[in-house]
Order: sequence, then structure tokens, then C-alpha cells
Amino acid sequence: MRTKSLKKNKINVVTLGCSKNVYDSEVLMGQLRANNKEVAHEEEGNVVVINTCGFIANAKEESVNTILDYVQRKEAGHVDKVFVTGCLSERYKPDLEKEIPNVDAYFGTTDLPNLLKALGADYKHELIGERLTTTPKNYAYLKIAEGCDRPCSFCAIPLMRGKHRSTPIEDLVKEAEKLAANGVKELILIAQDLTYYGLDLYKKRNLAELLQALAQVEGIEWIRLHYAFPTGFPMDVLEVMRNEPKICNYIDIPLQHISDSILKSMRRGTTQAKTTKLLQDFRAAVPGMAIRTTLIVGYPGETEEDFETLKQWVQEMRFERLGCFTYSHEENTHAYQLEDDVPEDVKQERANAIMEIQSQISWELNQEKIGKTFRCIIDRKEGHHFIGRTEFDSPDVDNEVLIDATKHYVKIGDFTNIKITDASDYDLFGEPV
Repeated sequence: MRTKSLKKNKINVVTLGCSKNVYDSEVLMGQLRANNKEVAHEEEGNVVVINTCGFIANAKEESVNTILDYVQRKEAGHVDKVFVTGCLSERYKPDLEKEIPNVDAYFGTTDLPNLLKALGADYKHELIGERLTTTPKNYAYLKIAEGCDRPCSFCAIPLMRGKHRSTPIEDLVKEAEKLAANGVKELILIAQDLTYYGLDLYKKRNLAELLQALAQVEGIEWIRLHYAFPTGFPMDVLEVMRNEPKICNYIDIPLQHISDSILKSMRRGTTQAKTTKLLQDFRAAVPGMAIRTTLIVGYPGETEEDFETLKQWVQEMRFERLGCFTYSHEENTHAYQLEDDVPEDVKQERANAIMEIQSQISWELNQEKIGKTFRCIIDRKEGHHFIGRTEFDSPDVDNEVLIDATKHYVKIGDFTNIKITDASDYDLFGEPV
């Protein structure tokens, strides 16, 4: 006999994928809470909403496996209902409905009102900026735009998220004020493309003006930029970064590759010479800034020569932070017409080779920090260490500062000056001063 689950009418939101999905889940949870629904993030609940990722092969596989897992729990009577939303659902809804029919309903990335209705809730328009944050209390993501107008050949995001749509400055300021009132001290600005911000609303790139407005919000002490596109970068942003202490001297700018022939095939709208000049301008405008980038290896047609060019350039540029992915052949993208001709093992070898170079660069840059003192924000305690970050580090992807909790006490969520006493390739060790 089917046993009813104990947690009656508790909605469990499960988030997969990137920070944009984290943000969307938080908005969904804020709406549910405003409708007096009991809601939890990745805990037990008899109703489950899975916010999926559909970006690359690994992410899609994780999303499908998570759906299958919850469908099994539903069949076993441990869960009453399973709803699926997010990018995978947006992109493959007809296929999913056919392959996994036991899900109660599938929703796309812009279906929030319909999803809420299915959960017995109303969409409340007046809840601008109201959300239930799932990150540590001291930082939160602030999504400044949705969608993307870029034509990159390898990317399926425009298929799942639609055209670029900026959120008005006044709405973002209101949201930032609410976050600050709840103890958030660091805003991490996210979008598919920060550099395009404002073009649709204000007919000009308006990121610099947005940063100035957010810097006025009391209680916010750090503002960090994620996912800036290199082509058409608004250089006035660097001026604000240099002059406004709240803007972290940090930028995440995914460059993807550097060989001219690959950049052209990727439809990135730039060249090796232009990209190198842009990075030199960054460093001249904001000395000491940390530049984070991501690269793709194994793109169709990437030769040994293209890869050598990339390797050489990574060595020369000495990025403070770098991640490397293997190319994923995604249907309905422009690059899908090309032959996925780099074998998987070669893709992996190339990614490993890039990360090995980066590991050495990171180790050398970290050694230079020993003996210096940095203002750090303390995110959490793990085992025998408090874990913090400098302004040059973003959560989850960058270096961390470890403080021995058996010898020192620092308050989670606070800023503390930490003197660096030792360093490895991706971690710093320090003590409060």
C-alpha cells in the first residue's frame, strides 16, 4: 500500500547548474513564502521542484538523473509530486514529457506564474527583490539581466533564456537595499552578459551607471562583476572600479579561446590582438585587479597549432583565475553543423594541460601574497578552519583563505584583516591581525 509522505505540503526546491539558476530558485521560494507555503532548499518535502540546467552534456546528464531519482521516489511513495523547471525543461520539454512522463508538469525558464499556479500559489508582482537567499548570509547574487543577444556558435543559452532583457536600475537598487537590510554585504552581479546591460532600456551600455547607483546602497561593501563579454566592453566601468572602493578589483570575463581561426568560428567578434590589448588596458586602468577567465578546448577544428597558441598565451597572460572546459557538441547551436572532430581523450588532455599551467601561475602569484595583509570576508567554518575570501576571489570558484579555528576566532559574515602566512596553488593560509 502506498504510504503518504510525512512532510505534508512542504515544497523542496532542488537547484542544479549556475548562479543564474540559484537566483531563479530564490525568487521562486520568495514567491512561495509570500503565499504562506512551507518551502525548503534541497531538504525533505513531499512536493519537489527541480530547477534544471541544460547547458552542456554533463549538466544535462546530472539534471536527467536528478529527475529520474525523484520520479523513483514518487513511485515508491516517498514524494507526492515532482515538477521540473529551468533550462533543460525549456529546451527539451516535448522530449522529456515523452521520455519521463511520470513528472507532474514541466515548465520553461519564463513560466514562473504557471509553475506557482501548479503549486497552489499566486504570482505576486509587487515582490520586486523579495527572495529567499540560499547563499551564506553575507553575500547574494544580483541578476541584472536575463537572456543573451550574442551569436556565439557553441552556446545554447539564447535558446533557453531568450533575448537580452535588462532589469531597470531603480528595481535593482530596491533589491540591493532589501538584501542589505537582511545582512548581505557583498553583491555578485550576474547575467549572461553584463557588458550588454542597459542597451535595450537606455539605448546605451549602462553598467557603469548601475554600479554607481548600487555603490550608494548602505550596508553593501563589496560589488563583484561576473560574466562580462569582451567585445564592446564599456571602458567607463574600469573608471568606476578604480574610483569606487566598494567595486571589487575583480572581473570575470569568459574569453573561450585565443586562436584567431577558432575565435572566428566561435563567432566571438574579436581577435587575439584585440583581446590581448583589452586585458592590457584593464591592467593599466586598474593596477592589481584580478582577472578571471574561462576557456574551451577541443572545439571543432582545433588543431595542435591552435592549442599551442592558446597554451602559450595563457602562460604569457598570467591570469589570476582561470577555468577550462572541454567542448560540448550541442544541437541547434551554430557549431553543431561542424564535425565534432577532436577525440574526447584529446579534449581532456588539453584541458588538463591548461589547468597545469594555471596551477603553477596561481602558486607563484599566491607565494607573492605571503606576509601581506588582506581584508577578507568570512563565509563559513569547515572542520578546524574558518574560511574567508579576499576581494580578488569569488565564492565556489576561486581561492579561499583558511584560518586555523583551533588558534583564532573570527566572526562568520564579518570582514576581518588577515595576514597571509602560507600559500598553496589555490589556497591561502592566514591569521587575523
